[in-house]
Amino acid sequence: MEEGAAPAIKAIISDDPIRRRVLEIVRSLNLSDCWVGAGFVRNAVWDHLHGRSSSRVSTDVDVIWFDAKHCTPEQDEALEAVLRYVDPKEPWSVKNQARMHVKNGDERYESATDAMRYWPETATAVAIRMQGDGTYEITAPLGLDDLFDMVIRPAGRFATDKNAIYQDRVTSKNWLKVWPVLTL
Repeated sequence: MEEGAAPAIKAIISDDPIRRRVLEIVRSLNLSDCWVGAGFVRNAVWDHLHGRSSSRVSTDVDVIWFDAKHCTPEQDEALEAVLRYVDPKEPWSVKNQARMHVKNGDERYESATDAMRYWPETATAVAIRMQGDGTYEITAPLGLDDLFDMVIRPAGRFATDKNAIYQDRVTSKNWLKVWPVLTL
């Protein structure tokens, strides 16, 4: 599935006017190494695989970027304020991954994609961005198989010393009820 998965994600997102608009807005910020990821992509794919039409973005719109020279929480808050001004309907969350390793107790991240290697689930570690010419680029450092196989699997330390966090996420996000074909 891996080979055809990225084009499939691009097609799912391009057919979704809400997600397309979000990507256009984020692109307009011109941030370094910037992506929209996690539930934004994962939920759209799972809805598609469950035969549902495009769904409202129900979780945070996780905007990740990487710039070691501008990595204060205040910078992220200012960007969230801009995004809320442009589109107040979406639940924006902006995080510069250049500083998130400290909060997460991980090694220093080298890029936004590198930071995603430390995310809780394999199927969540996927992001998309709209390029200047309107085409899409996908990044998925842990692969796309689990996303399309509809498998929820802990990644990295979430399978070991951070497993309680992973278990809490599975319970609180209610994924198995929302998408009953998923497997743990």
